[in-house]
Amino acid sequence: MNDFDYTALHEEAQLTTFLLPSGLRDSFAKGTVHALPLSYTGIADYFASLDFDIAIFHVSAVNAEGNVSFGIAADFGPVIWPRAKKRILLANRSMPFLTGAPQVSADKADIIVETEDPLLDFTDSKTPAAIADITGHISALVPNGATIQTGIGGVPGAMLSALTEKRDLKVHSGVINDGFMALAKSGALARDHIHKTGIAFGSRRFYEFLYDYDALSFAPVTDTHNAKSLAGIEKFTAINSALEVDLFGQANLEWKGSRLVSGVGGAPDFIRGALSSCGGRSIIALPAATGAGVTRIVPKLSAPTISLSRDLADIVVTQNGAAKLRNRSPDERAEALIAIAPPEHRAMLDGAWREMRKSF
Repeated sequence: MNDFDYTALHEEAQLTTFLLPSGLRDSFAKGTVHALPLSYTGIADYFASLDFDIAIFHVSAVNAEGNVSFGIAADFGPVIWPRAKKRILLANRSMPFLTGAPQVSADKADIIVETEDPLLDFTDSKTPAAIADITGHISALVPNGATIQTGIGGVPGAMLSALTEKRDLKVHSGVINDGFMALAKSGALARDHIHKTGIAFGSRRFYEFLYDYDALSFAPVTDTHNAKSLAGIEKFTAINSALEVDLFGQANLEWKGSRLVSGVGGAPDFIRGALSSCGGRSIIALPAATGAGVTRIVPKLSAPTISLSRDLADIVVTQNGAAKLRNRSPDERAEALIAIAPPEHRAMLDGAWREMRKSF
């Protein structure tokens, strides 16, 4: 997603973004791409402070009533629409006209470009054993009747499909995938409830399923990520991922070594909501080690910045179990995290903690 480098369109072009996919790396190095470290609610606030000369919106084809739907991506378009001086609609016949998504009148557009291009088709490959073990541990933490949020990434992406035996689940998320379809078909979702998301990102079969599914609404970030609203949802359960977690419970979501590879994303918004929810919980899930065997439970974060501070720590899950950190002392946190680290790294982590502890 978001991999097109708009600075390639003109030698003086500049691009402001909030994530950093690989397609933007070269221009980021040159200084023509600027990555702002904002959470999703921060991005929405930033957009709301601007007036746009031109805005381009990817929408459905115009229907008989003269309207277009934002379809499977309603996260930021509705926020920008009223602030654009000129509006260009990319009216894609492949974009489903979803009645549960925001609609606007095509008459309000200055230019309509009709097209028929396939939507991004993302199909999960076979789930690695480590991720299957992780989702098993998470499933034990999710009660019936919970409201679920999952992020993008291997573990969160596989999580919804792992909850098909649960009942009366509700979904309130920034993104959903084919796992939502699995929940709906298994009977795990609450009846007579309208689930909510900002984006659907999955297979073609999933998009076709959404055409006829009327218990799902698409909403902008100002709705899906609103911490005050999230806090009012009972048993709101946020499931997100990280690149590494240190023994204090701090998490890095953005850096591989000294290389910036992502952005803050929506995790801080959802986590704050979960921690304020009655019966809510936040779960950070990650494999205990990289493919090369490097531990992802570390003494201290090596990243230049911290994505999630220790006051947001609740539960961390690897294939080795779950570490419950909320209302735990630093020593209790370290002990719990070392217990879910790769076994071959636990002695190193214990020794590193004892050395750090001497200076407290």
